[in-house]
Amino acid sequence: MADFTSGFRIATNIGAMNAYNALNTINQHLNTYELQLATGQRINSAGDDPAGYTIGTKLQARTAGLSQALTNVGDAQSVLSTAEGGLQAINNILVNIKTLVTEAGNAGLGSDELGAIVTQVNDYLNEIGDTINQTNFNGQALLNTSFTGESFQIGADAGDTLSVSLSTAVDSSHLGLTGLNTANIAAALTSVDNAITTVSSELQYVGSLESRLNFKQQVLQTSITNTQAAESQIMNADVAQAQVNATQLQILEQTAMAQLAQANSMPSTILKLFP
Repeated sequence: MADFTSGFRIATNIGAMNAYNALNTINQHLNTYELQLATGQRINSAGDDPAGYTIGTKLQARTAGLSQALTNVGDAQSVLSTAEGGLQAINNILVNIKTLVTEAGNAGLGSDELGAIVTQVNDYLNEIGDTINQTNFNGQALLNTSFTGESFQIGADAGDTLSVSLSTAVDSSHLGLTGLNTANIAAALTSVDNAITTVSSELQYVGSLESRLNFKQQVLQTSITNTQAAESQIMNADVAQAQVNATQLQILEQTAMAQLAQANSMPSTILKLFP
């Protein structure tokens, strides 16, 4: 700030100019803190803090990505839960079929009883087919071998994906139960046991993915919280500190205005030198 205020010079009032410049500077800083108090943001434009703005916007983008990934995890859990329900139903049906096939191996049964068992077994086989066709999510069949290699983005970065391949690997029309009679009970039981093993393996696969997604969900929730905290530290205003600074600048503004008024009145005192 220039200091050329000695003597009386009416052509240029340096004192008033200095006071005016100081008042402008104070007002600029005061406007900044008042905007922070109004918006709650420390950085309201890139010019406020270019480096902080860049970091903050990257953190905002990461938070958005993590939030969507968390939604994707929820969808994947829903898909797997739906598939598990269908597989459990098929497994229960197969257990009932095994009971009926075992019953059919009773030489004491008559042809009518054996025929009733065969009819019931066929009904169960049809139900397995219906279950496979009806187990779908958002219009996508899950258990007919078409849901294979489907990818879920379960993180904010490239490569954070989960590949899911679902299949019962059970064809209800090829369980070897056609023409069930006492002569082929052993083969029929083997076929049913193999189908139960296949479905159990698929249930284990689905359960493993569900367990993994539960952990992923916890990790994502923690990551979102931590990322938002980091973003807040950079982008959000410390309201208490901003209020203190604004109050200090308001006082300085008043003193600067008083000084400006005084500096503007000083040249008029030279008139006292003239009679």
